[in-house]
Amino acid sequence: MDEKEDIVEVDPNIPDEGPSAPPPGWLDCIAGYEGSQAGENPDGNYHPPPPYSPPESNQNASVPNVREPTVSEDVAREALLQYVEKKWTYSSKPAKNLVFKDLKPITVYRYRLETYTESRSSSWESEPYNGQYVDGPENGMSPPPWDVQVQYPQKYTDVCLKVRVPHSATVKGCYGCQCTGSVRCGRCHAKGRVRCTHCHGSGMTRSGKNRRRCTTCHGRGKKRCIQCHGRGFKVCSTCKGLRNLLHFIQLTVTWKNQIREFIPDRLPEFPLKNFDKVSGDSFFEDENLLVYPIVGFPDQEICDMSKKGIEEHISKFSPISRILQQHTQTIYDEFFLV
Repeated sequence: MDEKEDIVEVDPNIPDEGPSAPPPGWLDCIAGYEGSQAGENPDGNYHPPPPYSPPESNQNASVPNVREPTVSEDVAREALLQYVEKKWTYSSKPAKNLVFKDLKPITVYRYRLETYTESRSSSWESEPYNGQYVDGPENGMSPPPWDVQVQYPQKYTDVCLKVRVPHSATVKGCYGCQCTGSVRCGRCHAKGRVRCTHCHGSGMTRSGKNRRRCTTCHGRGKKRCIQCHGRGFKVCSTCKGLRNLLHFIQLTVTWKNQIREFIPDRLPEFPLKNFDKVSGDSFFEDENLLVYPIVGFPDQEICDMSKKGIEEHISKFSPISRILQQHTQTIYDEFFLV
């Protein structure tokens, strides 16, 4: 005979589980952080950086005299031998005895622009309040987003840092459980038991033509809810049962190296993706807060792309981030056709 199913009575004062984020108007407005929202926000509340004056557009970076590289037979043979050792380890004799009839050097230029940016966004975050120190408005006004002091990383490295905004903390009752510390279990609808998935709630299973009592639920048709352990309610996941939350504004500081590379596509025999494996030689570099477009370079496409790339980086990143430094580099890669 089946055992009588336990009846769970949940305190009527325990509410259903509340929203995952504070409702509108729940948190106070902090000057300088208007628009900050609670919870994960992929777009973020980005704060425009302090204004700065870009360089005059009529200034340029002159390139020194460019030496057209040459390739001797000895250099070509050594490069060929290195390639043979990697690919054809059984013999290097053909490469050693090769007679060069024609050696045509080809130079391909690469332009690389790096713009190191810093952006700052803010959001409301919270943690269960268990009596920890509260740095609230009574300690002073919160500094503006770009006045919050942070330690800067090494230049041209991608780093994301999260810091609490000073004097932005406040303690409020938990919105997820209405300050009770517990919520009704949504899986079993506060009943403490759920339908047995093995017998589909019938209490009986079939083995061939025979029917027998389900061994999973002991013929009850229901099992104890694993989320609330049969109680019909569970600890509030928002406040961890502490009933109160410490809210604060979190500032996310992101440093990112924005890179733009340009390679004139003039060597069909050598795909552009293979240039990542070529080191090349750098013969012109410039670094400043904002670099100037290149002029006087033998390849006009490099000059045009330098001007276009700098303008695009400034227009794209300046509205939402601060440009800390720019670095431009022109590399030549040397090839030869045998």
